[in-house]
Amino acid sequence: MGAAGDTKVDAAGYDAHVEIAEELDEEIQALIGTDHQQGLSDAQVAERLLRFGPNQMPEKRTSPILKFLSFFGGAISILLEVAVILTAVIRDWIDFGILLFVLVINAVIGYLEEAKAESALDALKGTLALKCRTWRNGQLVEVESSGLVPGDIVVLRLGDIVPADALLLGVGATGEETGGELQIDQSALTGESLPVNKHKGQTAYSSSIVKQGQMLAVVTKTGANTYIGRAANLISMTEDQGHFQKIINHIGNFLIAVTVAMVLILLLVNVAVKRVEFLTALKQVVILTVAAIPVGLPTVMSVTMAVGASQLAKKQVIVKRLTAIEELASVSVLCSDKTGTLTLNQLTFDAPYLCHVGNTGDHPIGDAGIPYTEQDLLLHAYFASEPGAGDPIEKAVRGAAQARVALLSGVRDHNIPGYKVNQFVPFNPNVKYTEARVTNLATGQSFRAIKGAPQVIIQMVGGHPEATAQVLDFAHRGLRALGVARSVDAEMTRFELVGMISLIDPPRPDSAQTIRECEDLGVKVKMITGDQLVIGKTVAQRLGMQRTILDASLLVDDRLDVAMLTERVEKADGFAQVIPEHKYRVVELLQNKGYLVGMTGDGVNDAPALKRSNVGIAVEGCTEAARSAADIVLLASGLSTIVDGIKTSRAIFQRMRSYALYRIASTIHFLLFFFITLLVWDFALPDRLIIMIAVLNDAATMVISVDNVTISRRPDKWRLGQLITLSFILGLGLMVLSFLHFFVVRYAFGHLDAGEARGFLHTVMYLQISSAPHFLIFATRCESYLWTSRPSWTFIVAIGATQIIAMFMSIYGVDFFEAYPIGWGWGLSIMGTSLLSMFLLDALKVQVLRRWSFELTAHLWPVAHRRDELRRRQARAKLLKRVNCNIDAMRRVYLICLVSGAFKAGLQDRTSKPRVGKRLG
Repeated sequence: MGAAGDTKVDAAGYDAHVEIAEELDEEIQALIGTDHQQGLSDAQVAERLLRFGPNQMPEKRTSPILKFLSFFGGAISILLEVAVILTAVIRDWIDFGILLFVLVINAVIGYLEEAKAESALDALKGTLALKCRTWRNGQLVEVESSGLVPGDIVVLRLGDIVPADALLLGVGATGEETGGELQIDQSALTGESLPVNKHKGQTAYSSSIVKQGQMLAVVTKTGANTYIGRAANLISMTEDQGHFQKIINHIGNFLIAVTVAMVLILLLVNVAVKRVEFLTALKQVVILTVAAIPVGLPTVMSVTMAVGASQLAKKQVIVKRLTAIEELASVSVLCSDKTGTLTLNQLTFDAPYLCHVGNTGDHPIGDAGIPYTEQDLLLHAYFASEPGAGDPIEKAVRGAAQARVALLSGVRDHNIPGYKVNQFVPFNPNVKYTEARVTNLATGQSFRAIKGAPQVIIQMVGGHPEATAQVLDFAHRGLRALGVARSVDAEMTRFELVGMISLIDPPRPDSAQTIRECEDLGVKVKMITGDQLVIGKTVAQRLGMQRTILDASLLVDDRLDVAMLTERVEKADGFAQVIPEHKYRVVELLQNKGYLVGMTGDGVNDAPALKRSNVGIAVEGCTEAARSAADIVLLASGLSTIVDGIKTSRAIFQRMRSYALYRIASTIHFLLFFFITLLVWDFALPDRLIIMIAVLNDAATMVISVDNVTISRRPDKWRLGQLITLSFILGLGLMVLSFLHFFVVRYAFGHLDAGEARGFLHTVMYLQISSAPHFLIFATRCESYLWTSRPSWTFIVAIGATQIIAMFMSIYGVDFFEAYPIGWGWGLSIMGTSLLSMFLLDALKVQVLRRWSFELTAHLWPVAHRRDELRRRQARAKLLKRVNCNIDAMRRVYLICLVSGAFKAGLQDRTSKPRVGKRLG
């Protein structure tokens, strides 16, 4: 490259503009003169990697110490810290040590789970690392973008994320002149709303997305030296919370608010009325608060999410946004790509349709009226195909051409013997064809070869009724057609149809079963295809779907009423002749109707629909841009992995719902019981026994993340009115059982001295309050009776072990915890009544759920949206009742007419019989 003000052609054969030369220092200018047909050698790459470092930004990681200290924040941790400080103030060092241990253990568990999540993220970045195609050692290979160095020759094509700052060379992947420009979306860098056109000699910036075209480029800057330096950080987990997590946080905040309100009342009564010393009263209510608040809630959430992500990773489902697992549980509509997801995406060449050589122009292939051959068709299709492209259509066409055309045997690029490809224009989704300008070296004649959508090619040749009919015949047989044409005049403006390639893409063997599984789970699958309507209906029939396939052009028809269009989209089983904008519209209309939508995609133009959907799913073989936009990335082909994701997400939902129901009920029981006993009888458990209940029970419930669950057969959603009401009912039931034990012991041991009686009562109530609420979690695991869903052995052992510890501690007594020995009789009796209460409360739960309805929720929790929905339902019910009344009235009229008609017919028969007899006589 020359100095500023000069223009020079370097070894790569491209012109460098002054403005570009000014951006690069002399060191880089000396490195980018790489031969674009050879690329760098391995030795050059190794030397430049040492010199410039990997093509990635150094990650800023928080200090482990600061990260560990961050787990001492938050409402729950702050309450524990207050309790620790107060026990230190009043010099209760044993309680101080226990509370401090609980506080540190919570922070350690949280820190370890965070470290596990970071390790998963690092593994994810390795799995989803940006890759690019580059020339190395004279071979076109795929490498990770982090391994690029200045001087590397990379291929940029539709759907690629530009891996580093690179200078456009103006030539195609194999050295032929390409279409002159790339259309690049660099809105993430500059804020421009529309893609920009980049020409030969201009720079494509790292992290921008190629929207159209194909071209070679030479890398100029990598890593932190790029325009924004973030190529390797495009793929990352999103930190925003999903709907599921927000609900869990609302539950936690609700419990904290109720707890704080009740303990404040207790504090005021103890200090103002009972004249208890302030610090003593404060310490007592703070420990009660710690025991009541769900200390393990964040940890249970983290463990459950981590286990779910690990389970999906084993099934080759990579979750980029962790909360997407939760949202997948509520998805009710799944819009699935046909090609590669519902079908094998293994296109094979079938019998083609061939045209005749026309009467216009000079045809070196044959005389006018002679049919084109299959080799002619495949040769022209090969001209207009992109070397090295991973697209299944391109692979099928090029594979068939190389196998059936002798001239192309051993050819892997555009260096075709006897021909020179001067220019190649890759596929553009807007015009739907690829094009090559070719010169026949023997005759010197130049022509254009075009391959693309049959309707587009037929239109370019001025219409062809016979070919149109053949395309429909292909479609009826489930074959995909590709039109191939060539120019027939010197100006290369008029075209002649060479023929139609037919490709067959059979459905996956498991697709029909997978669709049935989705429908059994309450998820409606809608097929999305760019193929013709007839092909869409044929494939839908083969998959066992209904044939209600909608022409996607109707989605952007302004003449249709939006409500009517939404209804048609809702009822449709799929959409044909879809372009990326149609996908976005489908998602938008379904979401406006109240559905949670999952959308699959694989291309750069699918990104808006993937982002708009509730759960965006990038399928196997997708572009880097689709991966960046999606929430979930499938590494295995087919739809069955999505079903695994739905089942896993619903299992997580059921576990969290079970935990929430148990935790709210036990908190309400704990607070109400001690609120009343403290106010009326000045009774509370020793601090250490309260802490034991909190530690043992919260620690055991962490294994809920590996418990067996029965997933629901319909999309899950949080019914907070039902959840909180049922929790209150179960909590009140537990409170009644606790008071029965309380009064029995007070009455039975009235003969003991005050100290012994109080100690005995403390231990009995400790064991009952520890066991009865804890066994309740077996009842909250499912909506039906508890014996219909068997818990895992890990869950049984964890819950059982904590209660065995509590029982033995109560039977034999432990002075350290101020537990008075109550003996085997009382110990086994209390455990027996706790187990019996589990079955009683389980039956109560089933009866409440069976009688629950939306109308009941709307009356108990009359928020605005429920009132509106209730009014709509009541209006529909009145209308339905009126319609049924009208139908009943019509039936009565019909029956009356029927009866009266029969009666009249009978009279006529009786009056006509004599006349008939007289005539016969």
